Amino acid sequence: MAEQAAAGPAGSLAIRNIGLMLSGRIEQPILDADCILVEGGRIAAVGREADIDLSGARTVVDASGTTVAPGLVDSHVHPVIGDYTPRQQQLNWIDSSLHGGVTTMISAGEVHAPGRPRDIVGLKAHAIASQRFYEAFRPSGVKVIAGAPVLETGMVEDDFRELAAAGVTLLGEVGLGSVKDAANAKQMVAWARKYGIRSTIHTGGPSIPGSGLIDKDVVLEADTDVIGHINGGHTALPDDQIVCLCEQCRRGLEIVHNGNERAALLTVNTARELGQLDRVMLGTDGPAGSGVQPLGILRMIALVSSMTAVPTEVAFCFATGNTARIRGLDCGMIEPGKAADFVIMDRAQHAPGATLLESVKLGNLPGVGMTIIDGVIRTERSRNPPPATALPRVERR
Repeated sequence: MAEQAAAGPAGSLAIRNIGLMLSGRIEQPILDADCILVEGGRIAAVGREADIDLSGARTVVDASGTTVAPGLVDSHVHPVIGDYTPRQQQLNWIDSSLHGGVTTMISAGEVHAPGRPRDIVGLKAHAIASQRFYEAFRPSGVKVIAGAPVLETGMVEDDFRELAAAGVTLLGEVGLGSVKDAANAKQMVAWARKYGIRSTIHTGGPSIPGSGLIDKDVVLEADTDVIGHINGGHTALPDDQIVCLCEQCRRGLEIVHNGNERAALLTVNTARELGQLDRVMLGTDGPAGSGVQPLGILRMIALVSSMTAVPTEVAFCFATGNTARIRGLDCGMIEPGKAADFVIMDRAQHAPGATLLESVKLGNLPGVGMTIIDGVIRTERSRNPPPATALPRVERR
């Protein structure tokens, strides 16, 4: 496992000869561009190579006519410490996800930490420590946004003010702690929002001992920023409740790999019928009882693309720009000023479909040829996905 600590800005980098550029922005998912210039870890220019001065680039990547997309964002993970999870006794699960194109992860609560403190002093200390761990330590360069306290009975407004002042920006899944009733959840979510802390909620049946059923009425009244795993983690709500949640609120609709696939498709189809695909976001909900899913986000993109009328380029937005916008991140879109996080992909070798988009639409995973975070190449040919038909090449360093 490699570490990227809080380092200075990366040098300049250019990606040229791009065959297809996916923007991550659902309003315009495909860009008419073949070149990206990066300065200091951020996107400096996007357009045609003939119009961009690449002479100062220290590193030039020839994309070999393949596809460049924003680095994928996993909206729902449960980290513990570093790149280790005791839930599955597994090392380097974050590094494995990087090889699946994931460059940013968002914690839904560090709930698998052995002896997780449930008293208010302890839970705040745990959240602040987790936020600090991953702020200072990036496993293999992956950005893990952590420090997501699980709500417990007895928390007051000043606790949320203190957490926010210490740098905590997330709440863990509402419902995983002792706060399971709608009234208390609504009050605490409102306090969190007042201090800039974004929230998510467990949706569906119990996932682990200690969690419980969270139905549509609790979700609607709590009014979290994200409806966490609306397709269940693992057990989904009845269809009519899922449709009700899609229709009666405008919060993020998160579907996860570790949930009910049929319910995931129902959510996407309902959002499409409502004209609200900008609300859909993707996560894995791992590590969990289902294990670790290094290709979980790619698999969700392929599932949604192949089993609904959603175009593949839009499905990629669910794992990039949609999540970034709803979560308030500075990545997930290819446009000047955004973080220079990319995944370079191509159609898997011998996979049906003439192009990457066609192949994924048929349910196939793409091959990953390179990942880049903050303008730094983190992986070249990835070890977990199927091999790509064409690979990018580094022309000079």
